[in-house]
Amino acid sequence: MQPLSPAHAGPTGFALKTLLGISDGVDSPEWGRIRAAQLHAGRELALFLLSANLIGAVATVLLLAGSVAWLPLGTWAASVGVIATVITLRRLGSHHRADGYARLQDLRGTAWGGVALGLVWSIVPLMLAGNAGPVATAGIGLVLVVLMSAAAVALAPLALATLAFLIIVGASMAGALVMHQAHAAAAGVGLFAAIMVIMCIGRTRALVMIRAGQMALAERDETVSLLLREFEEQGADWLWETDAARRVVKASPRFAVACGLDLVSINGMPFLQVLAGPTWETGNFANALRTLAEKMKARESFRDLRLPVYINGEERWWELSASPRQDERGAFVGFRGVGSDVTEQRASADKINRMARFDTLTGLPNRLMINETLVRAMAEAEKWGRRCAFMMIDLDRFKAVNDTLGHPVGDRLLSRVSQRLAQLMGANEMCGRLGGDEFAVVIRDATDTAGVERLAGAIIETLSRPYEVDQHTLYIGASVGLATGPRDGRTAEMLIRSADLALYRAKDGGRGIFQSYEPALHVQAEERRVLEIALRGALENGEMHLHYQPVVDAGSGRLTGFEALLRWDSAEFGSVSPAKFIPLAEEARLIEPIGEWVLRTACAEAAQWPHAIRIAVNVSAEQLRNPQFVATVTSALASSGLYADRLELEVTESVFMHEELGATKVLERVLDLGVKLSLDDFGTGYSSLGYLSRTRFSSIKIDRSFVKGASKGVREAIAIIRAVVALAKSLGMATTAEGVETEAEHKMVEELGCSKVQGYYFGRPLPVTEARELAMRQFSERDAA
Repeated sequence: MQPLSPAHAGPTGFALKTLLGISDGVDSPEWGRIRAAQLHAGRELALFLLSANLIGAVATVLLLAGSVAWLPLGTWAASVGVIATVITLRRLGSHHRADGYARLQDLRGTAWGGVALGLVWSIVPLMLAGNAGPVATAGIGLVLVVLMSAAAVALAPLALATLAFLIIVGASMAGALVMHQAHAAAAGVGLFAAIMVIMCIGRTRALVMIRAGQMALAERDETVSLLLREFEEQGADWLWETDAARRVVKASPRFAVACGLDLVSINGMPFLQVLAGPTWETGNFANALRTLAEKMKARESFRDLRLPVYINGEERWWELSASPRQDERGAFVGFRGVGSDVTEQRASADKINRMARFDTLTGLPNRLMINETLVRAMAEAEKWGRRCAFMMIDLDRFKAVNDTLGHPVGDRLLSRVSQRLAQLMGANEMCGRLGGDEFAVVIRDATDTAGVERLAGAIIETLSRPYEVDQHTLYIGASVGLATGPRDGRTAEMLIRSADLALYRAKDGGRGIFQSYEPALHVQAEERRVLEIALRGALENGEMHLHYQPVVDAGSGRLTGFEALLRWDSAEFGSVSPAKFIPLAEEARLIEPIGEWVLRTACAEAAQWPHAIRIAVNVSAEQLRNPQFVATVTSALASSGLYADRLELEVTESVFMHEELGATKVLERVLDLGVKLSLDDFGTGYSSLGYLSRTRFSSIKIDRSFVKGASKGVREAIAIIRAVVALAKSLGMATTAEGVETEAEHKMVEELGCSKVQGYYFGRPLPVTEARELAMRQFSERDAA
């Protein structure tokens, strides 16, 4: 039951007019039930009302018999009896049940009885007791006071009738005293009547509150019962119970079916034996089952404990929660809990976790798995006193293919490259994709230096052969940077850095070659130094600007926002790729001023757009590690006038790799401002379900590689997108599909459940004026429609 909504309510929460039945309550169905309870209480007190009036009438007759003629006195007494009897019969004839419903008119109808009784009793002080002696007068006053007190306390459920009686009788008593010049006594009677009225209203309010509480409690109990009944009827969830000896008792049919047993055989079986299945005899239990046994032995509660079970020869995964039970004396009598079959959810989670280590487009290990493999290779090399090696491979002229023939052709070309690269690997090597057109090879044992160099040459030669893709003959090449550990780096990071420097040398040396790391890589270092100098002055020189790529609703195609993308047109180097200058800005600690400029510029521009359009801004891990970033966001919003919920910050999974640096705490403070948060490039880096559950993301961006894979009919890519969409929905998040370039891809991601889409099909990144025109035009057309 929802709380009763008080209209002009008093301090206790109910309107006086509604309590009295003068006007209806806002929640009329609930008030209908309360009115029925009031009428039912009046029915139960009907005989009390009759008895009190008859006894009072008899006492009055006896008190006034010597001073009032029998005819008027008898007529009055008969009137009291008739009126009280009629009211009693009417109330007894009411069929309202305490748990039923009553109309407002039904409650109002009781007021006439109170008025009638009040008027007939007012005759006594005003007409009959005028010539009575002091004793009779005092007795009459006592009778009326008792009647008023009894009405205020016992007849309070029918407040309107009771108040009418109290006011009329009190007014008549005070009037009679005023006529006899007893003003002080009249004031006392008036005060007494006022106190009785207040008591009546207070008691009515208390009774209504008690009834409302009873109704809420009953409805809650009914809801719980319905939920439990529905819960037990679901096939994947069930209740279970054990006795003090940990034997199954009161097994539900669903639990028996889940265990592959019948009700007769499962009741009385040890609960742990049911779960252990065929391993019960061998003792080869799962660790989770041992944990469960320890919890039950210690009589401790447990929650969301996952363990494998074997049902009819098939492995299933269950999730169990339970608490110990005690009897009325506090003695332990067993456990009662709930179980769920989470096999499918676990399989989906495994698929999503796999995205953290494998690239969907090529099927090769991704950056995280490459890094883990290299760490293990270096540890083995140090343990056995040998060498390992790391190669970084960059495809030459791949960008030209992507720009001229489009991303679909580029993706297919990357798949062919990965196939050729994988064919060159032996048991001693592992290859993977770092991202974009960059690949890597980990060589676990690089003792044979000549063999390592031969492999590097074979990679370049194999990858440089022509490719036939979509009736195009494509020519690309490859450059390789080679670093050997532990000579060129004693950690995985150092070795990767050395290989990266060697790759720069190879590309600067004419491409299509491999270059081993040398301590003095002056050319690459000088290039980066000069580029860094130019980058430091880029903001002051006005060389940086923003482009805005549209983000639209997947179903309607309606524009919902833009993503701000940073561009650098250097006076010295020309158009510099973000993939080149953004990592350099992070290394040189320039990302914070550049990021602040991007944030302020994007907010200022978005403030000029229609209010329904959001702006998404990419934020690096370096920015989030600065506690002052919260103040920067606050200042950008305040100076631009942009509402916080129109700003969405996009972060990648690398933000969470070093949580001890405080990035997640900064994120939480930013989220408290009302800013939205999106997880970008999910599945291409350090994907983890833990980040999703611990952070209040508003959306997940599905990487374009998954969209491309799904458009080709790759079952794994389709399953992964579905799993991500399902996961996002369960966590209350939206999903944005990136890289949508065709109508077919748009329809596909829409059918898979993606909320929003982004890609060249809806628009390339636009200069600020074109983006502003698009925003204004779309919303002008919508207003006109």
